[in-house]
Amino acid sequence: MHTILHWFRRDLRVSDNTALHEAATRGECVVPVFIWDDAFLQAPDTGAARVAFLLRSLEALARNLEALGYRLIVRHGAPEVELVRLAREVSAAAVFTNRGYEPGDVARDRKVASALYAAGVHFESFCDSVIRECRDLLSKAGEPYTVFTPYARAWRALPVPAPQPRLPRAKVAAPSKVYSLPLPADSGALGHPLLQQIPSAGEHAAREALRTFVDRHVFEYDRRRDFPSDDTGTSRLSPHLRVGTLGIRTVLEQLQRMGDVASPVQLRGCDAWRTELIWREFYLQILANFPHVATGSFRREYDALQWSGTDEQFAAWCEGRTGFPIVDAAMRCLNATGWMHNRLRMITAMFLTKDLLVFWQRGERHFMQQLVDGDLAANNGGWQWSAGCGTDAAPYFRIFNPVTQGRKFDPDGTFVRRWIPELANVSGDGVHAPFEEPLLLSRTGYPAPIVDHAVQRGCCLAMFQKISPGPKAR
Repeated sequence: MHTILHWFRRDLRVSDNTALHEAATRGECVVPVFIWDDAFLQAPDTGAARVAFLLRSLEALARNLEALGYRLIVRHGAPEVELVRLAREVSAAAVFTNRGYEPGDVARDRKVASALYAAGVHFESFCDSVIRECRDLLSKAGEPYTVFTPYARAWRALPVPAPQPRLPRAKVAAPSKVYSLPLPADSGALGHPLLQQIPSAGEHAAREALRTFVDRHVFEYDRRRDFPSDDTGTSRLSPHLRVGTLGIRTVLEQLQRMGDVASPVQLRGCDAWRTELIWREFYLQILANFPHVATGSFRREYDALQWSGTDEQFAAWCEGRTGFPIVDAAMRCLNATGWMHNRLRMITAMFLTKDLLVFWQRGERHFMQQLVDGDLAANNGGWQWSAGCGTDAAPYFRIFNPVTQGRKFDPDGTFVRRWIPELANVSGDGVHAPFEEPLLLSRTGYPAPIVDHAVQRGCCLAMFQKISPGPKAR
């Protein structure tokens, strides 16, 4: 094939990129293209942090491509229209891209494939963002796994492929006369003005973050990952994995490198991080194999739950003024940075659903609107786990006490004091329960709790017990 379009989506890198490598190997001329799709830009759960991080990652990608002799073509419109139009302009024989697994991705790719084939252009997609695709691992009954532990066991039993080679220099000069939109100066021009401070984007930033975490911190991951005040306890790579400025094979290769030299104690940190990366693929295959989770409960019987939380309670949760310090600190951090520590995601999601009894999909959408790493599969899976309607084998019995969680995972109150200035001068672990001292509470100006946890726990259990449980997950 002489000319191949590579359609960039969630793979914004020139190294370890399967479709891009195939295009460079099989084509004489590779034309990279990115399309601003209104289906993404105008979606109700699209937020400024994600758009801004995507834009900055695209800027870095364009520079990296230019250094190798390529020109990133940017268009705006329906992909099935723009790809056909560009393929005709450059006489492309094919369009290559890396596969998407969300329901919207699958539907869009069908439209694109149909339009391209009608125009006489070949369309091919490749596995790139995951190691195991949605039907690669099946139970003995030939069905997708719906319980994590056997899925993870099957995942670990197979080899991990090596990273793909870096894109070589262009064989043919980039097409200079083909029209390309300039990248906007900021996300506001795309309808999403950024009010948060987000991390550095682009392939170089991703690789630096990976190197720093793997070389310095991965051995302690199992001991430090649950403490939100520890800024180096987790990798912070999820925004890069979401937009694809870092390939998952590269991540696992570096993890294996450290595992090969680790002591038995250090190896526990490596294994714990690998498990979290497997969770990412588990939730993606759940979404791909059971697409109804995008719009309802994995356990369909729980769609009948009668959520009684109010708009006022939801607003208090969003704004970080529930009167439970660890919850409010987490939400204020999210609102300011587009980031939330994984332990805090569980605490805040469980508080919204099991203390405030607010419908889980309201929280799921709010997270997607705020998170810089908002990912449908991971976010949906996490929310359904916390709400008790997902793949967890014992879903609704687990109800976190937010005060206990704060004292356990922020024992000296560092994180709470960082994000709740009203409590900055409160000493001891009383910072996690200022309502226990009414005079202290009135002096700080921090709000009293909007609910009684013990009472709400009973209400939550009663709400679930009204629903007859369905069959256990496989």
